[in-house]
Amino acid sequence: MVRRCSTAAVAAILTTAVLAFAAEPVYRPVIDGDWWLVAGDPNLGEYTRDNQQPVDFAVWQAADGSWQLWSCIRGTGCGGNTRLFYCWEGRKLTDSHWMPKGIAQQARTDLGETPGGQQAPHVVRHDGLYYMAYGDWVNICFSTSRDGKTFERIVRSNGKTGVFSDGHGLNSRDPMLIRIDGLWHCYYTAHTAEHGYDFCRTAADPASNTWSHSCVVAYGGRGGNNRWSAECPHVVELSHGHSYLFRTQRYGVNAQTSVYHSTNPLNFGIDDDTGLVATLPVAAPEIIFYENRYYIACLMPSLKGIHIAPLKWQAKTD
Repeated sequence: MVRRCSTAAVAAILTTAVLAFAAEPVYRPVIDGDWWLVAGDPNLGEYTRDNQQPVDFAVWQAADGSWQLWSCIRGTGCGGNTRLFYCWEGRKLTDSHWMPKGIAQQARTDLGETPGGQQAPHVVRHDGLYYMAYGDWVNICFSTSRDGKTFERIVRSNGKTGVFSDGHGLNSRDPMLIRIDGLWHCYYTAHTAEHGYDFCRTAADPASNTWSHSCVVAYGGRGGNNRWSAECPHVVELSHGHSYLFRTQRYGVNAQTSVYHSTNPLNFGIDDDTGLVATLPVAAPEIIFYENRYYIACLMPSLKGIHIAPLKWQAKTD
């Protein structure tokens, strides 16, 4: 069953969001400089395959100041659904050609994870602890780290890592975490009846076992409604009460990501393009804010690496 967010939840958020909207213009993201390559097509040893591709990924700064990048590599020889995580490390965010560090994580079938099903890690830091959300092909799972490099899975009382799911065959995936008004929001995608949706669940703690029910926060419109039309949701709260959803439709040379603005982080448009502010020729973007500047990381058009460019926000005038 696909749920929209409850009327009560929407009303509570809108109470303050409408006031914020009236005080500030709407912005659109603009790529503001040249790209630099940070991660290429890795050597996976016995798992290396010619058709492998680094896809959905996370970028974050570890406790020692280094930059970490974990990418889901698909099309490998690891078996099952062919996906595992690989790691690169950079000294500076603006350095090119980060150092390959090796395979970072593979599925743990003994903990209920799908063989070869590791998908789309995302990492945040909160109160001195790093939290990683990732998909196992069916469930959204979590792990933690003190140093931002070595992560330990959170295993539930049932001996499994899966915390929530929209069901077998729906491929709940691409989670990302953001704290808005003191509440953690986990955005992710899944498909039902061949239609792709962006969902959100909320919790007081990113390590919680009691996330809210899922609700649809984006669907359809100019971005389309096929099973891949709501990939890699990534939300930025540019200022209090103003959130922007990056939602990918296509990978590769014809990459496309639609960007929606909303004053309600639980509704970016259901068959509604009122909030559409930009369409970017990128796939699986992650927005990084560092030293008072924004950057965008995304997949290369060849799907053989990941690159980064500066990003700026311009007031939308039309």
